[in-house]
Amino acid sequence: MADSDDVTILIADEAALCLLAEDVAMALRKGDVIALSGDLGAGKTTFARYVLRALADDPELEVPSPTFTLAQGYDFGRLTVTHFDLYRLADPDELEEVGLDEAMLTGAALIEWPDRAEGRLPVDRLELSLEERDDPNARMVTLSAPSGSWKTRLERSLSLRRFLDDAGWTAAVRRFLQGDASTRSYERIRRDSQNAVAMNAPAQPDGPPVQDGLPYSRIAHLAEDVRPFVAVGETLRDAGFSAPRVLAADLDAGFLLLEDLGTEGVIDAAGPIPERYLAAVEVLAALHGRNLPEEIALADGTSHRVPPFDRRGLTIEISLLIDWYLPHVTGAPADAATRQAFFAAWEEPFAALEATESSWVLRDFHSPNLIWLPQRKGIAHIGLLDYQDALIGPAAYDVASLTQDARITVPEALEVALLDRYIALRRKQDPGFDEPAFRTAHAIAAAQRATKVLGIFARLNDRDGKPDYLKHFPRLKNYLKRSLKHPVLSAVRLWYDSVLQSDLNGPSGS
Repeated sequence: MADSDDVTILIADEAALCLLAEDVAMALRKGDVIALSGDLGAGKTTFARYVLRALADDPELEVPSPTFTLAQGYDFGRLTVTHFDLYRLADPDELEEVGLDEAMLTGAALIEWPDRAEGRLPVDRLELSLEERDDPNARMVTLSAPSGSWKTRLERSLSLRRFLDDAGWTAAVRRFLQGDASTRSYERIRRDSQNAVAMNAPAQPDGPPVQDGLPYSRIAHLAEDVRPFVAVGETLRDAGFSAPRVLAADLDAGFLLLEDLGTEGVIDAAGPIPERYLAAVEVLAALHGRNLPEEIALADGTSHRVPPFDRRGLTIEISLLIDWYLPHVTGAPADAATRQAFFAAWEEPFAALEATESSWVLRDFHSPNLIWLPQRKGIAHIGLLDYQDALIGPAAYDVASLTQDARITVPEALEVALLDRYIALRRKQDPGFDEPAFRTAHAIAAAQRATKVLGIFARLNDRDGKPDYLKHFPRLKNYLKRSLKHPVLSAVRLWYDSVLQSDLNGPSGS
């Protein structure tokens, strides 16, 4: 990043330095390096301390200066960070001994006196220099990053701070909440006794074409900005469901400040909490009994049309298994005959699925996106998150997302109870509700979803270097074996038996 692109900020006092450290901490990822420069007493260690406390969400975290030990490590669960002070480094060759290379490989590094490293730091790093001013409390801080990942993330984080200031949340505390498999990230925002959640979702450009000149996101109808989230959420709230209120929005920038629904979920250490899963399936029964719009007007004069979950979308999703999971398991791509047989096997199930009842499909209706709200009543008991990719498609799809939760094992007995409860509620709404057709659709949707998610998690490991998702494979394979017992999926089952039988029935899938 050229000098003209540097960000220079006059910091009035230590409180302002703390806020800047939070902004930088929220952008920090595995593999990152922050090089801290400045004279003795300029505030390098103070800045590093505030970064580490923000990552720990602990304002009292003890952060000693590593002047004599050269390095001090911290494990924050989602990220390990090593704080280096190279002032006493006698020779750059000692960097290997103090673990700099390993720290940069396995986590992030904060490095004071980076000039002692003599060119051994990565090019894609954040350089932060602190310069004292006449006012002993003030500092001039210059942030410089190359035109790579650091520059983009830093600019987003600083822009989010300005968005919060403009929304009236001046000097709010920012804490990392979660990131998902997409480019979205979330933070918990605190100001005095108030909490909110910030969504940071930059608009996404189209990826490379994968079929008929279109990218995957267009074929699968994935939201590429925050407008669908706002539109769908507002409609859900108007219908009595607990979607978070939007407190402030910059639709063009992709920033939302949302009502904080809390942290109490629908699972505990033992697994799914049956009462809460039953409440969640009651939400779906109520949702599928509503007549919801296809087009939703937004306050800025634009509108959002809820797209269809059509055959092409269903097919591009299952292609993730043959493009990513199969090579992950076998070490080789599928040949043309194997691919053709795979897609042909799904033709009859997809035709049957298209003929069943349709409704809004929130798409990821499972434990990470459900909040338990005991103080609310009825369908409002369940807080809803992550519905920006909502479609109009098979009503059974979200039921399958819940009954075969990809992130936590739903025992088969609980799955049966959830399906029975859903069917009883739908029959109460409509005595003509077609139970056999629904059960068929549920089996197809569950198999389709497990197939897709196996591919997604393989891609996250193989392409994106996120191996944690592999731990879900055994659960997904067990779900798949459950669903493939349905006669409508006989051709799909034959394909799996011929191509992946040893994988599905091996120790990892038991």
